[in-house]
Amino acid sequence: DLTAYTDNSDVLNDAEKKINEIDKELRRGSQESEIYAVNNNEETKLTDETAYIVETALNIGKKTSGAFDITIAPVMDLWGFYNQNFYVPTDDEIKNALKNVDYSKVSIKDNVISKPKETQVDLGGIAKGYVTELVGRYLEENDIHSYIINAGGNVMVGKAYNKDTFLVGIQDPFDQNKYVGGVKVSDKAVITSGGYQRYFVKDGVTYEHIVDPKTGKPATSGLSSVTIVTDKGIEGDGLSTALFVMGLDKATEYWRENQDFQAVLITTDGKIYVTDGLKDSYFSDRDYSIIEK
Repeated sequence: DLTAYTDNSDVLNDAEKKINEIDKELRRGSQESEIYAVNNNEETKLTDETAYIVETALNIGKKTSGAFDITIAPVMDLWGFYNQNFYVPTDDEIKNALKNVDYSKVSIKDNVISKPKETQVDLGGIAKGYVTELVGRYLEENDIHSYIINAGGNVMVGKAYNKDTFLVGIQDPFDQNKYVGGVKVSDKAVITSGGYQRYFVKDGVTYEHIVDPKTGKPATSGLSSVTIVTDKGIEGDGLSTALFVMGLDKATEYWRENQDFQAVLITTDGKIYVTDGLKDSYFSDRDYSIIEK
């Protein structure tokens, strides 16, 4: 959903075209996409745009010690999270799939990406964040400064129209018809990752779609939802997944070491933790704790 306070509808139409163009280039299953070429070759020359996304993704992988990994595709395929043919694999099947999961085997220089042929790259965990950031920048360049871009869990807002801030709600991971609260923001990306967004149930067990790259199994970190508030949508998208995989303690430690973003973390027992930089902008009628610097 794209909302902008302007009388120039052509700009919005052009923004929609940009979204569709990026989507086409990053689809792993499309034989015409750049990513399809990447996954069928050891070396591939990328456009500046795709190279930037890959470089950013690899950097997040390195900074988070692999909690975010763009080579997770074989494991996701195994569980059926991509094609919706859900399946609970055996430990041996997972172990076999994990042989090809390692972001450090991928490198990029002068827009040329290099990797073992069997390694598969998927940018689905970071592409939405990039798209919202790109569209926001495009609107700004066309003198549109008040807008809301909502790509399903990935929100980018400009300056609020006739008020100080936008109010962006954070969904209750235990009841998707409710909100636990929200943040008052301007010129920010607000990105949420939660296991509740995609999952399947087999023999009474729930399997969520955020997979730990180290175990090859759905993350059991003790978190139900992670919301990142940042200037850069692409980094927020990757970090929301990485911090979810890390769990509360490691995510808190990571934030204290970096502090170039803010976060709202919700545990599986419903406790809410908000980083110090949001103490004046987070709002809720529920109890929550502030994570101090």
